Amino acid sequence: MSMTISEKILARHADRAEVQPEELIEVRVDFALGNDITAPLAIEAFRRTGVARVFDRDRIALVPDHFTPNKDINSAMQVKLMREFASEFQITHYFEVGRMGVEHALLPEQGLVLPGDVVIGADSHTCTYGALGAFATGVGSTDLAAAMITGRIWFKVPPSIKFIYRGKLRRWVGGKDLILHTIGQIGVDGARYRAMEFTGEVIEGLPMADRFTMSNMAIEAGAKVGVIAPDALTEAYVRDRARRSYEFFESDPGAVYERVYDWDVSGFEPMVALPHSPENVRPVHELPEIQIHQAVIGSCTNGRLEDLRLAAGILKGRKVARNVRCLVIPATQRIYQEAMREGLLEIFVDAEAAVSTPTCGPCLGGHMGILAPGERAVATTNRNFVGRMGHPESEVYLSNPAVAAASAIAGRIVHPDAV
Repeated sequence: MSMTISEKILARHADRAEVQPEELIEVRVDFALGNDITAPLAIEAFRRTGVARVFDRDRIALVPDHFTPNKDINSAMQVKLMREFASEFQITHYFEVGRMGVEHALLPEQGLVLPGDVVIGADSHTCTYGALGAFATGVGSTDLAAAMITGRIWFKVPPSIKFIYRGKLRRWVGGKDLILHTIGQIGVDGARYRAMEFTGEVIEGLPMADRFTMSNMAIEAGAKVGVIAPDALTEAYVRDRARRSYEFFESDPGAVYERVYDWDVSGFEPMVALPHSPENVRPVHELPEIQIHQAVIGSCTNGRLEDLRLAAGILKGRKVARNVRCLVIPATQRIYQEAMREGLLEIFVDAEAAVSTPTCGPCLGGHMGILAPGERAVATTNRNFVGRMGHPESEVYLSNPAVAAASAIAGRIVHPDAV
């Protein structure tokens, strides 16, 4: 039987020759993770069982990244609970301030999630690791607790949808624009409990940073996973990082897809998602004049070194508009260091932007960039729901890093060529 990449990975982890869409199966988990919002709930559920050990202390990561550095007493208590659990159960991969990063940038960087893996995380953007050719998906905190005990989880095998991207990308257009276009076309529920498979010559030419961006936002279309078949670029990324062995899978030529989308992206422009939905997408040149008060460059979607380089290239020698707060948040400590060595942080500070230690911070309205009523932000983050970054009467516009940087300079949302 011909299978998709997602079906092959699930079949291998269920110790079966094949699986079919809609089947309920139980699979082995290669890696499990939780953060400072979700892990405390999983830890409470774990403790209620009375078990004395985790299934494998080397295959669990606990990453306090959402409200860190701790913004208040409650967040400090959440992290303390995680820290104590990690110590008690000798969890190998516990990352806190000074060592941590935004989880979905940190774990691939550390070589902890790998091609061919089944990865679960108590965070919806766990689907990011599909960019490596893994079956990676978000789960609830009680599911995480069960997996930390047993090393197993059940899934309904998702049907797959294939997305083919052809042509040649224009300047300033990248993975963020491709996924925003895709969500704009199919809607926020257009891939509900489906495996989105990104393919085509454009995907083959995308750097890993852009691939991570695309897989990261698969959940914004309702998908279970957003997967890209691993190739030579993937191998170059994981070869020196991997903490254990890995395996490449690819879809069979005769694999069955529920739907297939085929786009020539040669004419695409930078895209912007308007409030209050990631599907409310328009090319930047079609927007009316939209004044902004804040620009956020970072997050698990676009906080990688390549994103910072793109933003710095626009901000160099310029100043952020006086009525705009520009926040730059490297996604990990390593990215922070590399950006410092390359002089990117100096460019941001000279432009009068604020540079933060790694944190999710403003992305979820956590801290370090909360919006007041009536304020607007352009952000490289992944969601722009009502109240996502602060007050319910604020607005968030999603874009790539080049648009965000250019808009910070102009004081309004603009094409990068406009500054």
